Formats: sequence, structure tokens, C-alpha cells
Amino acid sequence: MRSSNPVFSRRGFSRDNGYAGFNTAPQAGYAQGNPYAQNPYANNPYAQQDVQQGAPPQAPATTGRMTMDDVVLRSAMTLGTVAVGAALAWALLPVSSTSYGLAFGSAIVALVLALIQSFKRTPVPALILGYAAFEGVFLGVISEMYNSQWSGAPFQAVLGTMAVTGATLLVYKAGWIRVTARYARIGMAIAIAFVLVMAVNLLLVAFGVADNGGLRSFGPLGAIVGIIAILLGAFFLTLDFKQIEDGIAYGAPKNEAWLAAFGLTLTLVWIYVEMLRLVAIFSSND
Repeated sequence: MRSSNPVFSRRGFSRDNGYAGFNTAPQAGYAQGNPYAQNPYANNPYAQQDVQQGAPPQAPATTGRMTMDDVVLRSAMTLGTVAVGAALAWALLPVSSTSYGLAFGSAIVALVLALIQSFKRTPVPALILGYAAFEGVFLGVISEMYNSQWSGAPFQAVLGTMAVTGATLLVYKAGWIRVTARYARIGMAIAIAFVLVMAVNLLLVAFGVADNGGLRSFGPLGAIVGIIAILLGAFFLTLDFKQIEDGIAYGAPKNEAWLAAFGLTLTLVWIYVEMLRLVAIFSSND
């Protein structure tokens, strides 16, 4: 199973890469029909040392492996860079056509850096932090723009993003959502359909076929689309949580924590932007 984030689909904690598996020890009743049940490390690439020489697979080493502390630290560094970039852009770039141009340029640079990292076989911290910095500039400008029209909207969007993230983590840890291959396939099919519909809507708006933003208007339809987008963001978070947990369980290298931080940042930026639009829509209808 692959995650929604490009970073995980290319080189992440997926079954194809050998990270997958919730527990590293065989479970009762699981051995029947499972060739790996008696050796929980047989399908783990980090445990297969000297396989070509005929040596049996060994358990993954406890040193140099990713831990939750590593993920938390890298995520704090990445999200902190986004926050600093946003704060500087807000303070130094007053709302104007120039700041809009800089925001658009920063978004393009952030997209390019994200794509480069996504196609890398290993994480490059400079690319990830560079993406975070430019994404922060973009978020700072658009947040200031929204705040100038709907006072307090960015703060409410931050609180909303935290609430969605916390609720999703709670539901995930409680086991109310099981991240299975079927769950991921259905969710990704919905996500792809959503992105395609939004792309068509953008073209219709650009050519004047759809008025007032089309599906992304600031009316009831736009609110419904925004809620769907936030629910998709929560879906992406469950995949991220699962991939991180699997990576830790299977002893992924320590530097893979940067990929986890990158994936989480992509998802949280998605949720924040959609939450910002949703707050603006509800504020406009007051």
C-alpha cells in the first residue's frame, strides 16, 4: 500500500518497499498460509544482510533506525520553517500586486522543490526545508490577504487544522479507522477524481465558462467542496500515520524521518489552505 503523498509513493514506507506491516512479531492464527509468519523479518529489506552469501535474515539493528522522536523533531523543523516563512512574509510583504506576484512565484518554486524531492530515492533535507521556506512565503501572503478581508480567518484556520489533525490522530489511534489496501484504493480514487474535477473547474473559470469560481465559489457549493477537500486531507493524514508507524516498526533508516516530516507538511498545508477558504466562506455568509 502506498501513501497519498508523492514522497511516499516514490520512496516511502510501503509494502512494495518492505516497510509495511503493523507488527513485527507473528500473531496467533496468522501463521497458516503465511510464509513469513515464523520469521517476521523475512520480508524486511533492512533485515536481509548477506542474503546472497546464504546467511539467514537478521533482525533490524536498533541503532541508526527511525524513531518517533526523529519524526517529531524533523516535523517540528519543517513546520517551523513554514511558520517562520509565513510570519516574515506577513510582516514584510503588505498586500499588493507585488506581494501576490511573489506569492505565486514562491508557490511555483515550492512545487518544483517538492516534485524534485518526490522523485529522489533518498530524502534531501535542503530540498525539504527549501520547500517549507517558499511554501511559508506563499501561505504568509495569502493568509494576510484573507485576514484583510475576513479578520481573524488565518487564526481560525490554524485552530481548525489543529482540530482536524488531533481528531484524525485520535480516531486512528483508537482503531476506529483501519488503514487497509482497500481503504487506500477507495480513498485515492476519490482524491484523484476530486483533483481532476477541480482541474476542469479551473479551466472553465479561466475561459469564462464558469462564473464566480465555479465549484470554488464563496457560496454553499463552495463550502461543500471545501468540506470534501478537508475530509480528503484527513484521509491523507491516516495514510501518513500508518506509513510512519510501519516505518518505525520495520526499522526504516533514521533519515527517512525527513520523508515523514515532508509528507505530513504537504498534508497539513493542504488542510490549512482549504480551512482558510472555508472560514472565509462562512464569514461571508454571516
